[in-house]
Amino acid sequence: MAGLNPQSPTPRDLTVHGQSRVLEVEFSDGAHFRIPFELMRIYSPSAEVQGHGPGQEVLQTGKRDVTLTALEPIGNYAVQPTFSDGHDTGIFSWEYLYFLGSEQERLWADYAKRLAAAGVDRDSPMPDKPGHACAH
Repeated sequence: MAGLNPQSPTPRDLTVHGQSRVLEVEFSDGAHFRIPFELMRIYSPSAEVQGHGPGQEVLQTGKRDVTLTALEPIGNYAVQPTFSDGHDTGIFSWEYLYFLGSEQERLWADYAKRLAAAGVDRDSPMPDKPGHACAH
């Protein structure tokens, strides 16, 4: 992972809003974002979601009601959330949170296109992965 660019904005404040299911982030450059947990979960930077290269992404569905059960700091450059569905392998750098916050409109549109292409909707259950125990 590339080192943090010293010019990159860093969070001044992070607030987890459990009721509205958003992570509110205020950055040092004045930018202020409310990032839905669902968006964080479907765009998690983990290998489990992103795959191991372009085109390997695993389309995430059924994540509308996901919540954050924990948010652990990783050094002074990232946080590692634990989601209510058990997913906890994504490390969200400040730059990645900034990207999610600033690009959410485009990311939601891209997600809608990927759902349509797969013939599923946002609330479809995730298919069980072969060879993996299904945790409910």
